[in-house]
Amino acid sequence: MINAKDFLQKLKEMNINYFSGVPDSTFKELTSEICEDSEVSHRVAANECEAISLSSGYHLATGKVGISYMQNSGLGKTINPLTSLLSREVYSIPSILFIGHRGKPGEKDEPQHKMMGRVTIPLLEILEIPYKILPKEINDATKLIEDMKKLAKKTNYATAIIIEKGTFEKREKREIKQNLELSREESIKEIVDKLSENSVIISTTGRTSRELFEYRISKNQTPSDFLTVGSMGCSSAIATEIAMQKPDKDIYCFDGDGAAIMQMGAFATIGNMSPKNFRHILFDNNSYDSTGGQKTISNSLNFEKIASACGYNYTNTVLNKTELNEELDKIKTISGPTLTVIKIKKGARKDLGRPTTTPLQNKEVFMSNLK
Repeated sequence: MINAKDFLQKLKEMNINYFSGVPDSTFKELTSEICEDSEVSHRVAANECEAISLSSGYHLATGKVGISYMQNSGLGKTINPLTSLLSREVYSIPSILFIGHRGKPGEKDEPQHKMMGRVTIPLLEILEIPYKILPKEINDATKLIEDMKKLAKKTNYATAIIIEKGTFEKREKREIKQNLELSREESIKEIVDKLSENSVIISTTGRTSRELFEYRISKNQTPSDFLTVGSMGCSSAIATEIAMQKPDKDIYCFDGDGAAIMQMGAFATIGNMSPKNFRHILFDNNSYDSTGGQKTISNSLNFEKIASACGYNYTNTVLNKTELNEELDKIKTISGPTLTVIKIKKGARKDLGRPTTTPLQNKEVFMSNLK
């Protein structure tokens, strides 16, 4: 396995010091090193399309080749800029893609990764992007990066480095002081306990859905919430249309800061559709919690002002348990759409499990209960 810090140093020695992207747990050790290295230019992108665009801007301004990093699920999102911006038939812009290979055929992984895992390599071939798997020995990996950088410059197009699980050594976690009172799991428990039988929850991908599922089980309830797996950033749109179709139900969307940033256009759609029964709950820990805790850009924006400008009827931010409970009582009396931002601590408990039902079973129970 490769030491991520040593590998990043090798990249810098090759004059590769520009990175943009959305982190992936497959190579979280490397992206965490990139985040913490002040010598590189690092752009935390809202989504993978933006990462490609930022890297393109870097090339147009400097003539140099940057790296765009992503999970293979994000590769699907990049098809438009790859074919209409980087393409040799359009602008001929060289770039190096670092792609984490989740759902690799033959390996155990989550359901949302299986199809993309299966089609990742064929998709790169269809896009005419040369690709190689990153070796797990640093000298071989360095040589490969040198070759793929030369190829990107020669062809004036993208090249791809596929990164598999276990490529990088685990790194020691940096302890971060946090002054916030609430965790996401504690907040979820408070909210669930306050909801009426008429309430419906659609939760975002990652630990939010996992914590919600486990709390239902701990209360001896049959989990009937819609637990979005994959499809990062899409939960709010799913919940909005459900709210429009079921005006007699109180619809709660459990969202995260990274997911909300990735599909920020949803705020405008929600404001325009203006479902009165829509309650947007946004857990903001300023991190991509499921992929290693890398920072999002939520600390530099104001979700309340964004939502208000987009047409939400009410917005507020809460910082502790008392404020949260007062907020939950208040939003029940207010016509939506409403947004409640809950500032929470990073992290989750180490023994957090995963839903024991399949996504298909979850969908069928959810639809049955929604009737």
